[in-house]
Amino acid sequence: MSIQPGTHLLGPGNATLSVLTERTGAAAKAGHDLVLHVTSWGAKLVVGEDPADMSIELAADATSLRVVEAVGGVQALGDDDRANIHQTIDDEVLRRQDIEFRSTQVQADPGAGRIRAEGDLTLAGRTQPIAFDVDIGDDGALSATAVVTQTAWGMKPYSALFGALKVKDDVKVVLDGQL
Repeated sequence: MSIQPGTHLLGPGNATLSVLTERTGAAAKAGHDLVLHVTSWGAKLVVGEDPADMSIELAADATSLRVVEAVGGVQALGDDDRANIHQTIDDEVLRRQDIEFRSTQVQADPGAGRIRAEGDLTLAGRTQPIAFDVDIGDDGALSATAVVTQTAWGMKPYSALFGALKVKDDVKVVLDGQL
């Protein structure tokens, strides 16, 4: 892995930012595991002349999450279902508050093609520390996965059917792109 010094920008034009949810509970078979894409976002990776001098920032519009895939469930999701999911995320989960990440420490492991990022993630108006790895291929392909525990940010995971169907507290946030 060799990242050129400078500012590298990522967004919907050269990368995908996804949120993956899974269902749980006695009625889990009735629900869907979802893949949502964040459609309005941008990230900046700044690499200094010294590879140890790096920073990462990301900002996302919390109202731009859209269901792109739904697995499982008794029946397929329709347009009304997708609209209801979008409304629930906006009104009850993220509460229309933008998402931000700012690194506090970034360490490169050039031999492994990996960056370890630590920083502050702001979700639903609350800021908490988070850490994740970013894998970078020789061709500039970039991939990162972070696990976000909703309750750590004061969010209540979605539930229905008197709690018999729930979204798991841990959701995965995946970024795939090209530098």
